[in-house]
Amino acid sequence: DMLYESLLALLRLNALYIVLVPFWLFKGKAYTKARIAQRVSLDVSLLPYNETFLNFLRRQHSRGRAIVLATASDRKFATQIAEHLGIFDRVVASDGSTNLAGKDKGQKLIELYGEHGFDYAGNSRADLKVWSCARQVIVVRPEAGVDLAARQINANAITFRDEGVSFESYLKAMRLHQWLKNVLVFAPLIAAHQFGNPVLTGQGVLAFLAFGLCASSVYLINDMLDLQADRAHPSKRMRPFASGAIPIVHGAVMVPVLLVLALAVSLLLPGEFFIVLAGYFVVTLAYSFGLKRLLMADVIVLAGLYTVRIIAGAAAVSIVPSFWLLAFSMFLFLSLAIVKRYSELVVMQAAGKKKAENRSYHSVDLQALLSLG
Repeated sequence: DMLYESLLALLRLNALYIVLVPFWLFKGKAYTKARIAQRVSLDVSLLPYNETFLNFLRRQHSRGRAIVLATASDRKFATQIAEHLGIFDRVVASDGSTNLAGKDKGQKLIELYGEHGFDYAGNSRADLKVWSCARQVIVVRPEAGVDLAARQINANAITFRDEGVSFESYLKAMRLHQWLKNVLVFAPLIAAHQFGNPVLTGQGVLAFLAFGLCASSVYLINDMLDLQADRAHPSKRMRPFASGAIPIVHGAVMVPVLLVLALAVSLLLPGEFFIVLAGYFVVTLAYSFGLKRLLMADVIVLAGLYTVRIIAGAAAVSIVPSFWLLAFSMFLFLSLAIVKRYSELVVMQAAGKKKAENRSYHSVDLQALLSLG
């Protein structure tokens, strides 16, 4: 859905645009799409295309059939996609005044080709109104229940399926393996020799769970904001959102759900823990929206977020952490953060890139580090 893709790209440019979006929506979705398209640029070559269906279209194109890109997306992006794929004879899209979806799209196609004078491929409930006036129904990776509804319109509907959205994809998007970092909340408990205390250990477990849920929500936000950069990365392009394994709208629903669960768990702990957790969320959000693109500031923030976990663990069990524990952790994690960034620069240089995707680091930075060594 190019609306979600472009909206995320807009927020990545400047999160304050979120204030303008509701005012644009008062003038309609077509107007909103046009305003967003005016402000953002997307690399359409990186979009997660359905290759099985594209191959079908290419075969139809090679046989001389006219292929039309009829979409509710803004004309700017639709035209770019059509030019990239090179198989479309015409583009019919939203133009800033008309949102070409559902009934409006069906009416437009009837004007161009006559009722039942075209085959139509779609995937959503909005497409049901178009299929009702099409000759042939083609369903591609349908939303839940759409395939059955489409077959009620045309029993001979053609369906292009894929593996679908798996439960494992959602777990991968939440990055459960990163929850291992949250064991740091137990550090104050261990340092105070209270790890065997069942009550305090239980509070530590709750702190671990709350931090995991909160962190997962931020990982989802981060991955949705970094779609373009991740798709250009040799390994990150396989992340669930970047690869198209999970629809963006699902991520938009998961984020508030995870935050509510994190809040519910944190309310079982002392109030100081909630304050630290809230601060962690704000800083990580700021990191996702801009701090990670600031040279050196990103590694300092990363190191600080590790240390915040120790502070949160202390707040959860009402233990005052020692200055030496916090100082040691800050220096240790700062070193690890720098090593992580250095390794990314090595990979970047091996791939022949001069600048790291979505970062402020260039290959010259790596050369400087190598000369220091």
